Amino acid sequence: MKQQLLCFLLLLSSSLFAQQKPLRIGVVGLTHTHVHGILGRAKQGDIEIVGIVEPNRDLALRYSKEHGYSMSLVYNTMAEMFAACHPEAVCAFGSIYEHLGVVEFFAPKGIHVMVEKPLAVNWEHAKKMEALAKKYQIELLTNYETTWYPTNHQTRELLKKGTIGDARKIVVRDGHRGPKKLGITHEFLDWLTDATLNGGGAIIDFGCYGTNLSTWLMDGKKPNAVTAVTQQLQKENNPKVDDESIIILKYDHANAIVEGSWNWPIGRKDLEVYGLTGAIYADNKYQLRTRMAEGYDGFKEEIFKLNDLDSPQNDPFAYFAAVIQKRIKPEPFDLSSLENNMVVMEILDAAVRSAKTGKTIQLK
Repeated sequence: MKQQLLCFLLLLSSSLFAQQKPLRIGVVGLTHTHVHGILGRAKQGDIEIVGIVEPNRDLALRYSKEHGYSMSLVYNTMAEMFAACHPEAVCAFGSIYEHLGVVEFFAPKGIHVMVEKPLAVNWEHAKKMEALAKKYQIELLTNYETTWYPTNHQTRELLKKGTIGDARKIVVRDGHRGPKKLGITHEFLDWLTDATLNGGGAIIDFGCYGTNLSTWLMDGKKPNAVTAVTQQLQKENNPKVDDESIIILKYDHANAIVEGSWNWPIGRKDLEVYGLTGAIYADNKYQLRTRMAEGYDGFKEEIFKLNDLDSPQNDPFAYFAAVIQKRIKPEPFDLSSLENNMVVMEILDAAVRSAKTGKTIQLK
């Protein structure tokens, strides 16, 4: 009898999951090329793009030819798209400065929002966005590519197990050789290298990754102090913003060094954690190494080749849908969460001030 009941419950849960309607999503902006992640996403039945906001018709047409969506889905304004489509959620793919406007428009309507990293262009915008999200009880998530790396999750799991002892140093390195050298679209380049529209250069664009991961690995704890240095090593390519940054986060019993740069010869997104008895190296999305100390400079190394995380933890849009539909409950200070990313914005705000003044910024 118990076995029959268990089978019935399993069939019922499978049936309910199968009947879950796809989340109706609106895409706001096409200038951020991370938008290809949702436009080119295979149809999995969990989300449906019902409208796109993009006043640049040439850009919208170019992407429609690439991805096959109908231009009838494209609207000039958020108001037009909302009136026609009534999405349940929106994903923002414009400049970072535009994130606040997206939340200001959609939050009062009870529509959930996910933005590309970082959460906001500055601390003031972030506080306004947080207040709106809380007032209207919407989900406000931030998407980072590194959130979906199995190596980062394995690093945290090993750290929690005490595999290398208590963490003493975190080192995160992110970046590439620079947006202009990569040949990104002019629509993206125009705002990515503008201090107003992006909040800064590499310190914002890639400094946010390390601060997000460090906050997560430290269970949401804020650093006591932030020190940052920025440089402009490619003045000809990035005349308005920094392209080199180092941020140092000082905690009670550890520190984190975040190196965000547009001057790496090779693109990278890697993480190192040093504990009392060993170290963890998340070299890329799939390869992780541990080194356990032996003697003065010896070590025993183990190499792991990891697979993608299970759905919906392997995909930002599946995750967004699952959170909204209450199929999963994020952990406190989850990488995508508002609480984590408010700490990120406070750190980035302090880092920008530190770099400008040459002083260490103490956090309350």
